[in-house]
Amino acid sequence: MSSVTERDVIVVGAGPSGSATAAFLAQKGHDVLLLDRHQFPRDKTCGDAVPAGAVELLWRLGMRDRIEKSVARGELYPLEGMMLVSPRGHELHAKFNHGAHGADSYVAPRIYFDALIQAHAVASGAEFCQAQAKEPLVENGRVVGVRAQANGSVKEMHAKLVIGADGVTSVIARNLRPKNTQHLDSHRAVALRAYIEDIEEIPKEVEFYLYKDILPGYAWIFPIGQNRANIGLGMRLDFFRKKKYNLEKMLRDFLEMPVIKKRLLRGGQLRDMATWQLNFGSQQHMQHVFDGALLVGDAAGFINPLTGGGIHNGLVSAELAAQVADDALKTNNVSRAQMQVYESLCHEHMWTSMRNSFWMQRTFMRFPILVDFLVKRMKENSALAQTFLTKL
Repeated sequence: MSSVTERDVIVVGAGPSGSATAAFLAQKGHDVLLLDRHQFPRDKTCGDAVPAGAVELLWRLGMRDRIEKSVARGELYPLEGMMLVSPRGHELHAKFNHGAHGADSYVAPRIYFDALIQAHAVASGAEFCQAQAKEPLVENGRVVGVRAQANGSVKEMHAKLVIGADGVTSVIARNLRPKNTQHLDSHRAVALRAYIEDIEEIPKEVEFYLYKDILPGYAWIFPIGQNRANIGLGMRLDFFRKKKYNLEKMLRDFLEMPVIKKRLLRGGQLRDMATWQLNFGSQQHMQHVFDGALLVGDAAGFINPLTGGGIHNGLVSAELAAQVADDALKTNNVSRAQMQVYESLCHEHMWTSMRNSFWMQRTFMRFPILVDFLVKRMKENSALAQTFLTKL
């Protein structure tokens, strides 16, 4: 890492939201330092589904050629449709629409997908440093950098603006948001993901199972080709804690369901099983802007409360944050008052979907029979189907 005393921007976290923010700002001519505690490529626990809208946002970032080459190498698996299965086994099949400019949706294992965006950020002019942020540096109420561990020692790294993109356990968010404004368990989820090596897949179709014991939540099977899939399940955190469920047992029980068990070629060979938590974007009045700092992606809590998908919203927040940050840096004013428009923009672009998805999630928990009705009677243009189609 070079010895620059103060950067324009330090982005903490090099997942999709952080790397996209770094790339946008580097392309605008800013001096950007991108930090992550891991070198790339690295795995990230996730369902791996990426909708067409997110792909087209990456095209705007200049990544179309990179994505097409990754698809050609077999790293990203194109999708054509989805299947929703209700508690009583009713099925709703729907085709994915291409994006406005013709993009496909994909199952994109994060070991490949994140590395693509991180590499693009570096190619765009951002500097990458493997370092683990410990806390933001705050002087007179304003964030002026981060304290991070790199190469075995803790260093202070200064910047005009810090962008927290360090995920659901964000040290930036935890240190800057007041404790009484953190996410409530009713606006959080817990999930488990594994990769399965021996399942008869439905080619180019993702599967969602909204069975009674898991509502409000679902199990999924997302194919990646050659009888392999990303498989897992998740549910709202308060409900999970109340019922005292065990996620690994739940996944094993899911594999024993007759409709799934008959598709297992060698009994269900699982690998890389891992759990994680998610913060929904449905909790109102969350603060994403501070004097000298912004939050994007999972660090802000922009995950859809019905589907658990966060990549598309994370990339949307990255583009919006870069626009606001660019204006703030050009005017040399990174105060909350100057940058608070970012919260308004995020609300404008995401709140309606978040609110409606949370309403559906809460309703399905109370009235599982409604899921059967919607899946059995509604078509692919229904609000339920469109939420799953566009907010993977």
